[in-house]
Amino acid sequence: MNKSPMSQVRVYKPFIGPFDPCPPQYYKTYVVPPNQYLVFQPLDWPQYSLPEALKLGTLWPNLYSPYTPTGKRTEEAKSGE
Repeated sequence: MNKSPMSQVRVYKPFIGPFDPCPPQYYKTYVVPPNQYLVFQPLDWPQYSLPEALKLGTLWPNLYSPYTPTGKRTEEAKSGE
């Protein structure tokens, strides 16, 4: 299901009980940050420019993990404005 073994997004199947009152969710996802795979930071890594690093939240492209909000809470917040 994952694109590659080093993909940041992981997928799993939660338990679905026979008496759950909510509609079942067959798949759930979670994100594993890229810094979980580093033992130490190598020297001479490429770096973003400072304005770009401030916008992205990291100085190093290898540690960048994009955030895309999913779910109804963001949609409800937009419609409530």
